Formats: sequence, C-alpha cells, structure tokens
Amino acid sequence: MKILVTGAAGFIGMYTAQLLLERGDEVVGLDNLNDYYDVGLKHARLQRLQRYPNFRFIKLDLTDRSGMADLFARERFHRVVHLGAQAGVRYSLQNPLAYIDSNVVGFANVLEGCRHNQIEHLVYASTSSVYGANTAMPFKETQNVDHPLSFYAATKKANELMAHTYAHLYQLPVTGLRFFTVYGPWGRPDMALFLFTRNILAGKPIDVFNHGHHRRDFTYVTDIAHGIVKALDKTAQPNSAWDSDRPDPSTSSAPYRVYNIGNSQPVELMQYIRTLEECLGKQAQLNFLPLQVGDVPDTYADVSLLVREVGYQPGTPVAEGIKRFVEWYLGYYGR
Repeated sequence: MKILVTGAAGFIGMYTAQLLLERGDEVVGLDNLNDYYDVGLKHARLQRLQRYPNFRFIKLDLTDRSGMADLFARERFHRVVHLGAQAGVRYSLQNPLAYIDSNVVGFANVLEGCRHNQIEHLVYASTSSVYGANTAMPFKETQNVDHPLSFYAATKKANELMAHTYAHLYQLPVTGLRFFTVYGPWGRPDMALFLFTRNILAGKPIDVFNHGHHRRDFTYVTDIAHGIVKALDKTAQPNSAWDSDRPDPSTSSAPYRVYNIGNSQPVELMQYIRTLEECLGKQAQLNFLPLQVGDVPDTYADVSLLVREVGYQPGTPVAEGIKRFVEWYLGYYGR
C-alpha cells in the first residue's frame, strides 16, 4: 500500500513508518520539523527512515490548506496514519493557540484530504488525557470523556468528534487510538524519562510532581507502533448493533472506532525512577512538587477491546524498556 504518515520525524511516527517500510509498504512521511524540541533529533530519526528506498519525506505544515490538498490529490494514498500534532500537556497551558492550529485546523485538513481522495482508512492519534476528571480505573472506551483537564486533551477530544462526523457524513472509515504514556529510545526530550535521565546524569535534581504519587500506564514505543499497524490493517466498520438509546462512545453506526492503546499495567512513578537509577547506576536528587495543573494523578488503560478486535498485545516490561532507553541515550549523546 501507499501510506501517508504525518509526524514521521516524530517519536512514534518514526517507529510506525519503519514497521510499514519493513513489510514493503510505500511510505510518504510528512512533518513540518518545527522547533518545539531539538530539530536535530528529528533529522536523526528521518535519516533512519531515509535508508529505505520506499520512503519519501515531504516537509509541509498540516495547517497549509492548499499544500495538504495538493499532496493528497497528487499522491493518491491508500491509507493514512495521522500522528502529527502539537503534543504536551504543560505547553498547552502556555500556548493554547498552537494546539488550535496543529490539532484542530491541521486535523481538519487531513480529514478533507481523506474525504476528497477516497482514503480507505484513517488511523489517528488521540490520548489518554481525554479521560480528564475520570477516576474510575482502568479507563474504558465506554466512559464519558466530556471533562478534559488540559487544552491539549480538549483538542484531542475535538479530533474524535470531528472524525466521527466525517465517518457519519462521508462514510470515511476512521480509527482513533488513545495513547498511554509512550516511552523508549528516540523519545521526546520533553517527556519524563528523557528529562529524568538528562538531569540525573548531570547531577541536577529532577522534578517529581504530585509528590511522587503518580501512577502511569507506561507503554513501550514498539508495542505502540505494532498496535497502530494492526489497527490500520483492520478498517473500521459500522457497528450494526449500535443502539442510539444507549450510545456506546467507542463505536457507532458509522465506520468509526476509538481504542485505548497502553500497557495495561500501571507503574508507580517512584518505582519508575528507582528502575531508572538502577539502569544509570546513579541516584536521583528528588525535588517533590504538587500535582501540576492539567495533569491527572493516574492512568490505567483497559486494552481488552483492542486486544479482542485488532489483536494488539503489549509485551515489553517497563524495566526492559527503560534499560533500552538508557542504552540508546548513552549511545546517542555519548554520556
């Protein structure tokens, strides 16, 4: 197949594109290479993809309406994996308009490209952050997600609503994946594992929010990438049993699905830090802080729906995932 992967220079985008390339698909990778974090890291990820003869890179911003329309019309993709977005809960407190541009306007341009060019299936990134004020664990796709706690989460909830509308109006098959705390080699520098590792090695304190009482459903990046590809291969179909009197938010009478994609084994943040210390052979200086505005105390994914319907199966223990990250970090940065 010929597949568009947006956010291809990103963390999850690189791994997903690589899996598709390795199985023989033609991949067109799109990214705007913005400076939200180290552009050099993005270029290094792209270099890994450019070793494959069936990969091409296009630098383009999702908000460029005419550029996106031309891209879809020219390339005639079969399917689309949309991972490009403005990420980060905390940055959304400082610059919410960046999230409107990328996550709302940009996603609308992707939907329009799919609608006008007979795309067989669109798989897009949502987030566990949409669960917001929910406290019933584990999080299930059937729960209400109308109480986001960050603007980032609100834009991702908007994406799910926009996707459903296009599925209903234009019979565009769409699948949303709610990612749960993805980590691993080549990760984003604004994520906890990266920040912790850098500061511990430099002998600087690490900020531990919620006084270390967080639990997170840390999910290794290759498990996520395999789940994305499996979801892409299973085109969303209308649910003939969908009941409008008792509407299930995870499915629809339209060709629409939403799934959790996580490890389904939440880990205490302090245990995560202790494991990192063991891998680094160095103790962290801990700076305990209150719960950050916009954060949720715990995340825990029920992934049974994705396991049952798509065949997803996470298999990387957190201790092994952290070890692999540390090995990559020391190799990449040479310290």
